[in-house]
Amino acid sequence: MKRGHALALPNLLTYGRCVAVPMVAACLFWADILEGGLWLRWLALGIYIVAAITDFFDGYLARVWSQQSAIGRMLDPIADKLLVSTSLLMLASDGTIRGWSLWAAVVILCREILVSGLREFLAELRVSVPVTRLAKWKTTAQLVAVAVLLAGPAGDKLVPGITLVGIVLLWIAALLTLYTGWDYFRAGARHLIEDDV
Repeated sequence: MKRGHALALPNLLTYGRCVAVPMVAACLFWADILEGGLWLRWLALGIYIVAAITDFFDGYLARVWSQQSAIGRMLDPIADKLLVSTSLLMLASDGTIRGWSLWAAVVILCREILVSGLREFLAELRVSVPVTRLAKWKTTAQLVAVAVLLAGPAGDKLVPGITLVGIVLLWIAALLTLYTGWDYFRAGARHLIEDDV
């Protein structure tokens, strides 16, 4: 198959993930406002899971079908960050994430901004920073933690304590985030120093 273009299936999956971001946010917003709106938590979780699955398939299909494209390479990490960041902000807003656990969310958000800025700078120098296996584990832990927390109070009605499990997973994701963020910074710092010398 030919090289990817804007309407190739892998790109359409990425666009879908971008569209899922405001849908998840809207579900969480109305779940908090409407009386008996806990069903919206399940809808948010369903949309989130579908979006997370497309994260695997868009990259996989682009490679298998040789449909890699510039727009796909640009939008894929942005869509991931938008989905996780928006979900964390909404979960903090409705009190699912609160107290000391807010620091785990702050660490995750700060790392995403730091790594994005670092990648942008290194791209100007034509230096690529490869994604490590541990960074992939970090992303998986993050996605699972947010998924469990999206169920939140609705999940607690089915399985008591599920929100606590989500908080523990969020802290694990935050610790992995710190470690992988330091790895990226250390790799990028060498080029920063060389560029200033």
